[in-house]
Amino acid sequence: MPATGLRDCRLLFVNRFFHPDHSASSQLLSDLAFALAARAGGVEVVTSRLSYEAGASDLPARESHRGVDIHRVAGTSFGRGSALGRAADYASFLASARGAVSRLARPDSVVIAKTDPPMLGSLTVGPTHARGACFVNWIQDLFPEIAERAGVALMGGPVAGALKRLRRRALAGAAATVVIGEGMAQAVRATGAAAEGSVHVIPNWADGAAIRPMPRESGALRDAWGLTDKFVVGYSGNMGRVHALDTVIDAAARLADDAGVRFLFVGGGSQLPSLREAVARRRLGNVVFAPYQPRESLARSLAVPDVHLCTLDPRFEGLAVPGKVYGIMAAGRPCIAVGAKEGEIAQLLARGGFGSAVEAGDGEALARAIGHMRSLGADLGELGARARRLFEAEFDLPIAVQRWAEVLEEARARHRRGGARPI
Repeated sequence: MPATGLRDCRLLFVNRFFHPDHSASSQLLSDLAFALAARAGGVEVVTSRLSYEAGASDLPARESHRGVDIHRVAGTSFGRGSALGRAADYASFLASARGAVSRLARPDSVVIAKTDPPMLGSLTVGPTHARGACFVNWIQDLFPEIAERAGVALMGGPVAGALKRLRRRALAGAAATVVIGEGMAQAVRATGAAAEGSVHVIPNWADGAAIRPMPRESGALRDAWGLTDKFVVGYSGNMGRVHALDTVIDAAARLADDAGVRFLFVGGGSQLPSLREAVARRRLGNVVFAPYQPRESLARSLAVPDVHLCTLDPRFEGLAVPGKVYGIMAAGRPCIAVGAKEGEIAQLLARGGFGSAVEAGDGEALARAIGHMRSLGADLGELGARARRLFEAEFDLPIAVQRWAEVLEEARARHRRGGARPI
């Protein structure tokens, strides 16, 4: 259904990464921005000139691509190699993005701020309101709670309290706040800052037209990665601090003598160096690492594993939702969730009947779950078919785009009524 209610406005998205960057944050925004531009037109993006993996890039400051006007603002480019460098990149982008919103927003704009970097909404809601525009939060994870629970230095006590007070500005000043899970919605509502009825759950998604089920035997990547004739347990995507990956290494160690099983890690992130070190220290010959794959190769990459892993440290349940599960479902593969056995992903697997869940820290249980999946043989394909059916019903890209169009139209109506509270 066309988003006709958005044709008389400008959508202005703000996020540190955008096309052609391959990070999950960029891909989600790119999917949505391009789809809404095709349906309604009038889409702009304020982003950085950085690449998630490489840091500095030679991307132009201004560009139009697939109907989206892209504004890449200046900032530092230290990359992710050090905490101070990341902090500098965050701060410089926040300042530049705030200035860009002040320039670009106008009364007919809807400004949608994501959460990369953290506090982006808190620093862009002011200039949005000053320009008479409508403001929308798009929350991918809850900060500073996620940093508090991770034990990040200086992110507890008074600092966390100050950041939460600052975040209240974005929640109170938003005509809509979009979160990606029910637990996150409960946490946001519990702050008491968001207006009643302004919090909406729109899960992340995958593009079911680009990622389709493929036979495992058809993948040349299996041969390239030395996985021919192996039962492959795969982890694809970001290996960050919120993911319970020690459990996976423990299971790999327990299955090290089984010549028929291989563990495949595809991607990168803050935990990758420690994972490589643990594999080397324990002399695990059954673990293979591969870099992030280009988006055009994602369907082939996701087809390599016989079963995928989706992990979340239970400390972060309700603060983050691993979006990789939607790509797994699109690829028609079963999944094992490692985290809280009653967590959101575990509940999704149980509802769809395409996997199982084990507690984080229980490598023995994970090894058993992998053994059970392997024992299913040809019946494993039925689990994958169930995953794809649920994906097509609830998590495909067009479903998310339609839901976003509806929420943005509702946000505009609330804004016109003065529904967002004063900051």
